[in-house]
Amino acid sequence: MSGASVKAVLGPTNTGKTHLAIERLCAHSSGMMGFPLRLLAREVFDRVRSIKGDSAVALITGEEKILPPHAKWLICTVESMPVERDVAFVAIDEAQLGSDPERGHVFTDRILNVRGREETMILGAATLAPLLRSLVPEAEIINRPRFSNLSYGGPKKLSRLPARSAIVAFSAEEVYGIAEMIRRTRGGSAVVLGALSPRTRNAQVAMFESGDVDYLVATDAIGMGLNLDLGHVAFASLSKFDGKRQRRLYTSEMAQIAGRAGRHQRDGTFGVLAGGERQQNFTDVEIERIENHRFAPLDHLFWREAEPDFTCMDALIASLERTPDLINLRPAPEAIDLAVLKRIQEVGELRDLLNTPARIARLWEVCGLPDFRHMGAEFHSRLVMQIFRYLESGAGVIPAHAIASELARLDSVQGDISALTGRIAAVRTWAYASQRRDWLTDAEEWAERTVALEQRLSDALHEKLTQRFVDRRTTLLVRSMAADAPPLDVRFAENGAIMVEDEPLGTLDGFVLRIDHATRLEDHKRLIAAVEKRLPSEIERRALLLIDGSEREFTLCTLPGQDIAILWKGASVATLRRGRTLLTPSVLLHSALGRLPPVLRLQVQERLETWLTHCVQTRLAPLNQFQRISKDPEMPAAIRAIIATLISTTGLCTRSMLDTNLEALPPPERRRLRQTGIVIGALDIFHHGLLKPEATRLRMALLAVERNRPMPPLPMPGLTLLDRPAPELAASALDAGYRNFGNQMVRIDLVERIARALHEQRSGKSSFVPDATIATQLGIGQPTLARIMRALGFKPAGSTNPELWRWIGRHRRKQELIRPSGSFAVLRDWIRKEKS
Repeated sequence: MSGASVKAVLGPTNTGKTHLAIERLCAHSSGMMGFPLRLLAREVFDRVRSIKGDSAVALITGEEKILPPHAKWLICTVESMPVERDVAFVAIDEAQLGSDPERGHVFTDRILNVRGREETMILGAATLAPLLRSLVPEAEIINRPRFSNLSYGGPKKLSRLPARSAIVAFSAEEVYGIAEMIRRTRGGSAVVLGALSPRTRNAQVAMFESGDVDYLVATDAIGMGLNLDLGHVAFASLSKFDGKRQRRLYTSEMAQIAGRAGRHQRDGTFGVLAGGERQQNFTDVEIERIENHRFAPLDHLFWREAEPDFTCMDALIASLERTPDLINLRPAPEAIDLAVLKRIQEVGELRDLLNTPARIARLWEVCGLPDFRHMGAEFHSRLVMQIFRYLESGAGVIPAHAIASELARLDSVQGDISALTGRIAAVRTWAYASQRRDWLTDAEEWAERTVALEQRLSDALHEKLTQRFVDRRTTLLVRSMAADAPPLDVRFAENGAIMVEDEPLGTLDGFVLRIDHATRLEDHKRLIAAVEKRLPSEIERRALLLIDGSEREFTLCTLPGQDIAILWKGASVATLRRGRTLLTPSVLLHSALGRLPPVLRLQVQERLETWLTHCVQTRLAPLNQFQRISKDPEMPAAIRAIIATLISTTGLCTRSMLDTNLEALPPPERRRLRQTGIVIGALDIFHHGLLKPEATRLRMALLAVERNRPMPPLPMPGLTLLDRPAPELAASALDAGYRNFGNQMVRIDLVERIARALHEQRSGKSSFVPDATIATQLGIGQPTLARIMRALGFKPAGSTNPELWRWIGRHRRKQELIRPSGSFAVLRDWIRKEKS
């Protein structure tokens, strides 16, 4: 490759290094770029594909491969770069990671050994320059300045953080804790951790970039190439556990993270999160170095043999631990793959299989399976050994049933954030395996299935994170408090939902404002204030709809234990109070209608009164007929007296109450009374129309209003027999039209049917055996039937045959089973009390 140029483009974040490399990649006939993260590789893949077309660009990572047959431009993670591929251009991003203890040896190998046919570009921090001059002397070093200024902004409390800020912590627990505090005080934040899948991280970042949330809480994963629109980066801590010890961040690490603030030509700031007893702060030296991008140069990179010796296990381990020849290189610390290899050698379970260099090479390949679950060498080695056994026995591939059962076990979107994160990590393991074409039969199909499952779990995890850490309603309220903020867009849906910027705020239940019960107390007043500006016009609009509404939109609410209310479209708009007469209760408007102008409020009042009058006239038509009869001067006084009593008792009473009036009534007038629909029964006087369910419910509601009581419980509609009713139900059933016969209550029209059947069976006052068929059909027991017969004037004929009965006639009784509520009844009770 004589004549091929090698350039090292170095500088801090926000210098356009990656953008320059993409331009150079696209300018060549072919090329390859290696990135430290699958997330970054995917982002650049999408950019290059939009320029070169889908068929010309490939994506190669450990867990995902998109390989068009004639792809010329390859976007890869550094570990997955096909180094044997001959391409015109090669770029290695974040090359300073050659000093990373875990992965540094891979970056070092690419820096030293991978070249483009025409051009090679090494991208990284300026601290890499001295090492490159020594290790790659042919490289042309190009320093690029930062596009914008980065300055220290000082400590800031969480409540004082400006919008478009990122808060960086160094543990998942701390990230979640800070995100929860932001949700409560500022409305919510996006969350980015290294443990999240790329799809979940993308979704969280997209939520921040779109402006749905104004804050981002992240681990130091934010510092590796995520291009974010940040104005400020706040450090929750300046120390972290690096896998071996808790230590203070290196200044270069601080700069890498802080450098995410500012974008293109816009300046950025960094600082610490104020508060807490152990608050740390930047030193003056650290601030000066970060602001001016001056850091101690790297003095070494980590190295490991790229072509190890597979003669035997000891030779393999020795070659992997060999000391490099160059002074600027150091042996790489023991990474997870080497730790797993040593663990397998110690266990010795695979000793019989490891008898050829090819098999040892295959084992080393399987040891490269990343420990996505972070289980450690002890547990991860078990999975590696199992996969190796599959590959070196039987069909020589991982059995389909084995991976199928694993994916089936992981295919669940239930559980919390931790459970979903764990499942995604396990799925990524099998996604990695599916990219090894010689590990599986139908590898492409398994790759599609694992990708689909990872995406489904990632979407569920994103939803869980959003549910837990985002309160869009609070976000809107916080934004509305800004001095230059436009008024909130408040809309009222026809179903009563109140939407603020498409976010549900509460409901307008008829005319009553109900803020979501889950709203924090401190937000409640803000929400009401936001709605109050639009509420008067909406109340007036609804009032006009009510005035013009159809009869079907109104109902009478008669729930037991509650006031009697008029509902409009299911919402309470008024309650009934005692009026001039039983059939004309007054209508008291709901207090929420007090917002209306007086003229409109009067129209609403009249509309509800008109509906109520119509309701009484139609459902209680017999009572309205009774009222007309009672005022008819041509109607005999005796009939009017009976009618007046029935009106006061809502259309039914015991016969004993009117025995005196009925005895004085001539047969023609009695027939005239029956022509009105009144049934003069053996025990009760009533109108059949007033026993229907709707009429009964309305009668009981009017009685409750008249008595200034809540609605009592009612028998179920259509029920003719009550068996052992509760005391409260038994009391109201008397007014509803039932008679009490011991443990059972029977509706009065059924009692009259039984009475007619019994009288048809008897012959004068002769003894007879009653046919109890009708009573049995109605579910009436023998004890109840006996009580009914006694009440009707029947008595047992003698002790020789207990089934024989005879009729002796009903004696007058002064007791009333139904207590009237009229003024005459009150006067009668007072007279009786005085006499006693």
